[in-house]
Amino acid sequence: MRNVTVTLDDRVADWARVWAARHRTSVSKMLGALLAEKMMQEEQYEMAMEEYLAQGPEPISAEMQGLPYPSRESAHER
Repeated sequence: MRNVTVTLDDRVADWARVWAARHRTSVSKMLGALLAEKMMQEEQYEMAMEEYLAQGPEPISAEMQGLPYPSRESAHER
């Protein structure tokens, strides 16, 4: 474990102390849990993005399979 110094606005620090007391924990443990959760979310997002990008492009529909995409002009004809 490492010790770090965090600078907080007085109002935020007061709120954090009250929240931690109500939840029977410390501000340090609260911040550690929040950061661990954020880290996990970031890792899951990166894994999901890598998995998605590894699949490669898919055609718009079965009818369009093997055909070039329509031009901008034909797609926006009215």
